[in-house]
Amino acid sequence: MKIIVIISANAEWRAVKELFPNLELQQTPFGEFATISIATRHPTPVTLFHGGWGKISAAATAQYAIDHFHPDLLINLGTCGGFAGRIESGTIIIVERTLVYDIIEQMGDSDEAIEHYATDIDLSWLGEARLQSVFRGLLVSADRDIVVEDIPILIEKYGAVAADWESGAIAWVAKKNGTRLLILRGVTDLVGA
Repeated sequence: MKIIVIISANAEWRAVKELFPNLELQQTPFGEFATISIATRHPTPVTLFHGGWGKISAAATAQYAIDHFHPDLLINLGTCGGFAGRIESGTIIIVERTLVYDIIEQMGDSDEAIEHYATDIDLSWLGEARLQSVFRGLLVSADRDIVVEDIPILIEKYGAVAADWESGAIAWVAKKNGTRLLILRGVTDLVGA
């Protein structure tokens, strides 16, 4: 099984390199990557990619990884900001749906454009895994940090509990390519008034 893990933010990638100090780093047009072996009954090679922050880098890295490595599973690991009062810091989110909320359509319907890029992620292959402190649901994405004034509408309109910069783009690219995807994001900070 070929597994690719995309790590987006620079700080997250630095943490990966600290956890695995002996990585043999290689370069892509989008950033560094390295392959490690996960020790299981049958050792599994896992390729770790630094994708860079934001939707553009996330989409480009996801497409590059899919085109060049043909993964059976694409995983996106990282952090996100939670909405104070909606989720707790330290919660891990298994993303079932992504939505890119910073699309402003001036000549048509913004809701239609937002729905076009929304992605439902098929997690049926995970089975009914029970994990403590895990939230399964929506993660909203935008090319910016969470703006406090946006939180009420994101909660009211979408039922959102957290946001990041990259998951929406990665999910959309994986879905378009028919690539199995798992997004796990840890809530590192809470945003509120």
